[in-house]
Amino acid sequence: MKKLIFKIIGTVILIFLLCCVDGREFDEIGGNCETDMVANITFAELDSLVQDEVIQIQEDLILEGYVISSDRAGNFFGVLYLQDALSNPSMGIQLEMDLRESHLLFPVGSRVLLKLNELYLGKRGSNIRIGSVFSSFGNLSIGRLPSGKVIDHFFVSCDGGGIPNPEVATIPEMDSLPSNILVQLENVEFAEEILGETYAVAQEETERKLMDCEENEIVLINSGYADFQSEPLPKTNGTLTAILTKDGDIPQLLIRTLEDVNFTEERCPEIITEFTSTQIFISELADPDNNSKARFVELYNSALAPLDLNLWTLRRYTNDNTEISSTIDLSGLIIDAGSTLVISPNAEEFELVYGFPPDLGVGTNSPADSNGDDNLELVDPFGKVIDVFGIIGEDGSGTNHEFEDGRAFRTLGVIQGSADYNFNEWTIFNDTGENGTINLPQQAPQDFTPGKRE
Repeated sequence: MKKLIFKIIGTVILIFLLCCVDGREFDEIGGNCETDMVANITFAELDSLVQDEVIQIQEDLILEGYVISSDRAGNFFGVLYLQDALSNPSMGIQLEMDLRESHLLFPVGSRVLLKLNELYLGKRGSNIRIGSVFSSFGNLSIGRLPSGKVIDHFFVSCDGGGIPNPEVATIPEMDSLPSNILVQLENVEFAEEILGETYAVAQEETERKLMDCEENEIVLINSGYADFQSEPLPKTNGTLTAILTKDGDIPQLLIRTLEDVNFTEERCPEIITEFTSTQIFISELADPDNNSKARFVELYNSALAPLDLNLWTLRRYTNDNTEISSTIDLSGLIIDAGSTLVISPNAEEFELVYGFPPDLGVGTNSPADSNGDDNLELVDPFGKVIDVFGIIGEDGSGTNHEFEDGRAFRTLGVIQGSADYNFNEWTIFNDTGENGTINLPQQAPQDFTPGKRE
């Protein structure tokens, strides 16, 4: 009977204290702490209990963890995050509770003991979740534990608390880190296209994109009810401390207050990925007499460094057309120094004939699928023609730029492209032998050298 009376009194006091708190700038509420309770299950052991469906824990299990979240600024609501150690955590969990101003009872760094008996356990993606339960269309889901139940299950230890040390990691490393832990990212900044925006749209959960200096990206989730909702995003670069959560396998970040955002450095230097160079040129064109599906175009980089082909294009002008007939976007490809790049309109047939896959497989009727009387242009990101084969507006048939049933091979002494076609830079085989070309149809694979400058 006495225990029941004390429990009722405790609940009344808790509700009174919480109801009387107006605002988020008060110090933590002092009170009794727990000295005798001992944990008997680890986070990893708790994780092993998770099943496909939500379950209720029926054993007298006690979990120990450290508080890493705070609802002081209003960016968290009805949730508390714990991790299993102040430093180098191996796992974290998400606790659902219908308790406002929980930071007053459970400040960041508190060592918390959690009585799990009768609580519900579930998992969303990699997020372990504990709380009450509700039913939706016959399916059980984790819900918030009523505030009156909180004091039955949550206890702050009298010792063992401290300051959580965030796990310092890069954006790409977020994928491999456990969910629900405190992390720190250095040299990050908000994406340029959202500068001038606020942290969140009023009363709406809002995603804001963060980037590092290598243009890796991650999303920061902000509440439209947070105290800092209307604050402008900083235009500088710096360090961000946040709680790492995951939506399925996708990492996301949540800050506790603006104190977690320490952006005091200059923004990352602009990454220039659009380069021009005359040392990229067309080195071989193929229209085999015995197999039209084995056609290809070969490019060569004579420079001493790799070249990124971001926004470079290869154009085809069919027969005597002066309008572009088809284009290949070379973005995403890099040609190493002194190396080739082979493009095929039929990658499967190319590999079958030549014994290795092309660097790029494209479709039929593309610039790589010429029947020998078309003209080609290699164009840099700025629209400048770097190299050309043939004469735009002139059908190649019977000219010195026809390679029908044959091969056009760039002379080995050529080390850079040219915007004007120069027949003297080419050795051309075909089935006519007109205008200085060689009347000798070429057979695949023996008469061609894709991937080799020889």
